[in-house]
Amino acid sequence: MDAPPGLPVRLRRLVREAGRFGTVGAVGLVVNVLVFNLCRQGVGLGAVRSGVLATACAICATYLGNRYWTYAHADKTRRRREAGLFLMFSGAGMVLENGVLAISHHGLGLTSATADNIAKNVIGLGLASLFRFWAYRTWVFRGARSRSRTGARTGAVATGGPVGPVGPVRPESEGRGPGRSGAVAGPSSISASGTPGPPGDSLRPGPPPG
Repeated sequence: MDAPPGLPVRLRRLVREAGRFGTVGAVGLVVNVLVFNLCRQGVGLGAVRSGVLATACAICATYLGNRYWTYAHADKTRRRREAGLFLMFSGAGMVLENGVLAISHHGLGLTSATADNIAKNVIGLGLASLFRFWAYRTWVFRGARSRSRTGARTGAVATGGPVGPVGPVRPESEGRGPGRSGAVAGPSSISASGTPGPPGDSLRPGPPPG
């Protein structure tokens, strides 16, 4: 999903990420609902156990989608750290998602299939998705921010001007004293006696030949 033109760069990036995250989340929702109802109605497992299994399957699906599509630009050099953070925040989302189900099913006594699906896959999953979106983009899939742009901005601030390919660009008139604008010193000339003369003597015409 592409962001509409005319928005600031950061807002466009956020809209694009949110759109892709929502698409991946929709796939995860389908997996979540199918596995939950298969375990709950088909196999006859308990509500919370079915919810945990369904959420675990959805986490695997959403990790692949977010890793290789939503946050494909993110830094890929620290996969172990990324996977650990992903599992940690996904586990927190799982507790939030199935905690709502546990409160509804065991605390409020709403044990019908419709009530379980609303509690888990609407209220719980909605809250967990907001939490995961914030956690994934902030901590897990941290984009590889361009260090060169950061360094360029830092150099520009430190020198008070733009940064050139070799160093800070200096104004053209910097370093010139009074009366030196445009003046170029000529090479020192060698007099007839062998002693160097003042600069610019080589430009003076010599005596006519005898």
